[in-house]
Amino acid sequence: MRLRALLDTDALGLRLLGGEDELNRTVRGVMTTDLRDPSRYLSGGELVLTGLAWRRGPGDSEPFVRILVGAGVVALAAGEAELGNVPDDLVLACSRHRLPLFAVREEVSFATITEHVVRQVSGERAGDLAAVVDRHRRMMTAGPAGGGPEVVLDLLGSDLDLRAWVLSPAGRIVAGSAGLPADVCAKLAAEHLSASRSGRRGPHRVMVGTTTYSLFPVRGGGRRDVRETVLSDWLLAVEADAGDWAEERLDLLHGVTQLIAVERERRDAARTVRRRLAQEVLELVQAGAASAEVAARLRVAAPVLLPGLGAAPHWQVVVGRVEWDDVPGAPAGSSAEGGAGRRAGGIDGGPVAQALLEEILVGPPVPGPEPSDRVAVAHTGEEAVALVALPAVSAEHDGSESGLLAETLLEMVRAPLSAGLDGDGRVTLGVSAAVHSAEGLRGALEEARHARRVAAARPGRVCAAGHQELASHVLLLPFVPDDVRRAFTARLLDPLRDYDRRHRAELIPTLEAFLACDGSWTRCATRLHLHVNTLRYRVGRIEQLTGRDLSRLEDKLDFFLALRMS
Repeated sequence: MRLRALLDTDALGLRLLGGEDELNRTVRGVMTTDLRDPSRYLSGGELVLTGLAWRRGPGDSEPFVRILVGAGVVALAAGEAELGNVPDDLVLACSRHRLPLFAVREEVSFATITEHVVRQVSGERAGDLAAVVDRHRRMMTAGPAGGGPEVVLDLLGSDLDLRAWVLSPAGRIVAGSAGLPADVCAKLAAEHLSASRSGRRGPHRVMVGTTTYSLFPVRGGGRRDVRETVLSDWLLAVEADAGDWAEERLDLLHGVTQLIAVERERRDAARTVRRRLAQEVLELVQAGAASAEVAARLRVAAPVLLPGLGAAPHWQVVVGRVEWDDVPGAPAGSSAEGGAGRRAGGIDGGPVAQALLEEILVGPPVPGPEPSDRVAVAHTGEEAVALVALPAVSAEHDGSESGLLAETLLEMVRAPLSAGLDGDGRVTLGVSAAVHSAEGLRGALEEARHARRVAAARPGRVCAAGHQELASHVLLLPFVPDDVRRAFTARLLDPLRDYDRRHRAELIPTLEAFLACDGSWTRCATRLHLHVNTLRYRVGRIEQLTGRDLSRLEDKLDFFLALRMS
């Protein structure tokens, strides 16, 4: 704001004592002081307010004014409450250094002037930044050169001193500086989802510890039902209390959310190729296509999901389902699995689950520098299927636990998503083991689907289960479908079959003989006409490929059942 605007504001009642030619100076801040040397607290551009307590005699005015001018102060306002009229020596000193001088009437408080200046300066800075945001929005709408939400968040920090982050509904940081702990992110996401489901208008104010955050929803167009997007909408979290903000600043933040929504739509459009690849692979697997045909599609998908990768990746499947209660107050898990009663209001659960999986799988715990490139999600019916690419550690699959773990995924999303479900929805997730070939992908899909069914049988609004929970004792239960048994068998024996096919190593016959001989090295070696050291090598390779230990009774039983059911 200009000094002239201060003089023209009747409510301030300022009287100009000198410096009429300098009234076009810009005020960038305000400071009240009675220090003889306040220079260490000045950064330039301030209007200084003083009650003249620093002045003990006429000789004090000249050095005081010289210090202010040297610090870049644009004007001085002296109160008349202490000494009555402003002393002539101060008027002369200001005139000599061309520093505008105002007299402040006794009945006008410095707080009134300070509040007015801060409000005007903040509004103008917000207006300037809003213009920048508007230009940036037009750039991003016209093409990809805008730089994304990071640029606008940087402007909020540099121009308005606001720390801000864009968060996913699961609490993942989409954009923004570091320094926001994971538990705080989850808390903010949960509060945002809860507010969205209740229909409250933003911004939502949240206190975490001693810090206040204001949450602004980021929403695209075409919304029909909040349940279609509540589990995938982003939010803008600002470390500030927006409750007393001026309209100009609130309008600015609304413009920022619109800009972020444009970026969100652009990222959704960029996922089209991945979605199509996942859909093609899913349709081939479900149709029972030959492994060679599935492998050909995976070779196309690998460079897209893991660009620059030399070796063939390992693959993991995650199946998700989002369901809503038709009956208000129905307890979680009360409706039949897959029943029509879970499609409230005509909501198609497949696309909702697809958008949710894309949001929760693009960040940790999926490892790597660019995890968002590793996920392709399709949907079929009421479920979504994510194909996750994992870098192969070596040419040989060692059977070690790698990739995404169901319990880690559940821990990450349970709190925020439960708030978004608001008592009338459920999210269930199933996670397969990692497989290293097209042959294993069909079993991985079945494994993830049935792990999700295990999760659906549990109480709670957000549940997940992994392949580890499809243990051999479950397979003995009469109500378990045949395809669950096939998934279990494939996970144990497919790595051995694949190795035998490539190396003619006869690991499957060796395993059968080893179990038939009750784990006796001597009898098994004799039966197979092998040296004991050769037998030990083969058994070691079986354990390495499957991650099992043939000295353990449980693992021997699992292999026995898998061989009997194959």
